[in-house]
This record gives sequence, C-alpha cells and structure tokens, in this order.
Amino acid sequence: PIVVVDEQGDVKSVAEAIDQGATDYLVVGEQLEQRVQTCLGKLRGLFEMFARNRKLNVENEQLREVAEPRLKLVGRSKKLDELKHRIRRVANIPRPVLVVGERGTGKELVARAIHDVGGDDERPIVTVNCAAFSDALLESELFGHEKGAFTGADAIRRGKFELADEGTLFLDEIGHMSLSFQQKILRVVEYGSFTRVGGSAELETSARIIAATNADLKKRMRKGEFLRDLYDRLTFEIVRVPPLRERKDDIKVLAQHFLDQFAAEIPAFQGKVLSKSAIDFLLDYRFPGNVRELKNIIERAAYRDVTNEITPEDIGMLSNEEIGFESGNFTEKVDAYQKRLLRDALEKGKGNGAEAARILGISYHQFRYYKKQLLDAK
Repeated sequence: PIVVVDEQGDVKSVAEAIDQGATDYLVVGEQLEQRVQTCLGKLRGLFEMFARNRKLNVENEQLREVAEPRLKLVGRSKKLDELKHRIRRVANIPRPVLVVGERGTGKELVARAIHDVGGDDERPIVTVNCAAFSDALLESELFGHEKGAFTGADAIRRGKFELADEGTLFLDEIGHMSLSFQQKILRVVEYGSFTRVGGSAELETSARIIAATNADLKKRMRKGEFLRDLYDRLTFEIVRVPPLRERKDDIKVLAQHFLDQFAAEIPAFQGKVLSKSAIDFLLDYRFPGNVRELKNIIERAAYRDVTNEITPEDIGMLSNEEIGFESGNFTEKVDAYQKRLLRDALEKGKGNGAEAARILGISYHQFRYYKKQLLDAK
C-alpha cells in the first residue's frame, strides 16, 4: 500500500496519485493525526486479509497433498487436472456417478479415486463386472440369496449391495445389463432397498453407486436398449475419462511410471531407460487401447530390450496390429510406417542424418525432406 501526504491537496492531484497506484491520499492539517489513524486502521484490515489468504492457501496446499496420493492418477496434463478437479468436487456428495470413457482409460481407477477422496479408508468399495454374469447370476451376486432359493443355495449369501453398505458399489460395464435387470437396479438406486433372491424381507443399503461404461448410453436409449429413468438417476454427475491421445503430455510420465513399477516388481529390469526416439515413437502413436495398452507396451519393451536403453526397435517388435499400423486410413498407415523407418535409422545412426540416409538407402537430400515432412512437422 502507498499513502501520499501532501501540503495542499486538490482533485487533480488526488486523481493523478491514485492513477499512479496510491492507496490513499492525506492532506497536512489539524486532523492529520486522526486521518493517519483511520488510514492505518484500513491498512490493518487489508494486511489481516492478506494473512488469512496466505493461511488458507497453505491449508489448501496441505489438503491437496493429502488428497493427491488418494487420487492415484499419474500425469500432468491439463485434461488430467480437469479430471482430478471433477473427482474432488463430486467425491463428498453421496449421489450416483456415471464414469464414461473408452476401454483402457482407467475408469475403475477413477471410481476408486472418487471413493478414496470421499471419506475414510475404513469404508468398503466393492466391484462387480456386470458383463461377466448372466441375469440370474448377477441377481444373486448383487442382491444375495436365501438358503434354499435354488439348487445349491445351501446357506444365506450376502450380496454386493450388503457388502458395500456405507461404502461404494462400483458397477463396471453397466451398459451390458439387460432391460429387465436394469429395472431391478433402478429400484435400488431410487429407493435404496432390495430383496435377496428367494427372500421376502426388504433390506436397505446406503452404498453409493458408481457405474462405468464404454458404451454410448444415449445411443442405446434411442434404440430402446437402456432405460432413460436409470440413466437419469445414475447421472447426478458424469465423469468423462479422456483417452490417452487427448493426454499427450502424460505419455512420457506414464511410460516412466510403468517402467519404474515393472523394475520394482522384477529387479532384473532395474536401470533401464527410455531413449528419446522411443518416447517420440510413443508420442506419435494413437493408443487405441489407451493407458492399459501403454502399460503392456512398456513392460514388453523392457523385457525385449537386451541393453539398458529401450529403443523403437524394442517397441517395434510388436505386430502391426498391436502397435496400431492396422488402424487409421491408408495415408495414416503409410505415414506411421515411414516415421518408424526414419526414427529407427536415426537411432542406428546415433542422430547423424547422413548415416541415417545411408542406412535407408536414400540420398541425404531425400532424408532431410522426409524428416521435415514427417518428424519435424508440428
């Protein structure tokens, strides 16, 4: 704060001082001491506000440091920051959440992050893959059954809704449920009550439901394959997990993370590093299998590498289908293959363009042209 004191003040002088950044303007006179006290009082309040803000910032940072490990989401991209922000916002609201995203994006990891951030570690989280069961088995799996409900039911069995009470029930691949079973889930979501198979007593559950799917539920609703009422009740919040191709800034971080994890699990692979050309190769790939595919690629590349540096050759030992040359149109496939050849040649030539051109059997002028068009293009 800047306070200007003048022998004689006028409107023009005050205006100029304020324009130059003055906080207050005092004129020398009989009441100067009183005016200084008033000014100090205002400044004191301002400094107290600064102190409160600093304290809040410190507390927020401390809370963030506590919450971050619970999120267990690796990366530093803007897309991932937005995802974390949405998780934090909805985590403490006891309402259903629908997590959507392509296969391999980490929908279950997001569901667990919502659960972990939303309360203490003692609360249970129970996962059910809805695509893995027929309707009859899924009903028993979720609701449980009474003794004698069917052949082989020799004892009472508690279902997942009971096991997840006061915690979270994660329903993975909910888009694969039949319409008749969707009706049964709808009743639990709406009223929080259910009946065991073969039973008559109404049981209550306080389990929070988080559902996930890679299916287009809106399209399925239009086809009459998914209940609109169920969709409405599951979507207090929709959390979209972005595909890896929208999180390019996370690829290098995730690749190193998976390499470190693999080395920690199997000490024989410790000390391996990713070469720059290998990272460039990964950055250029579209990852139809997303984060799960990246993890598998890194582990297999580390296994195949016979040195301590993973190169595109180690990654390129995958089949065309595995590394994505089978995806995309003709031009994309050709470009992807040409980029791979250029990077492999540069790697073998230790970054020397003339040597890379010799390896490829083309002129240096041709090599520079292709490199500019395919590798240097933004």
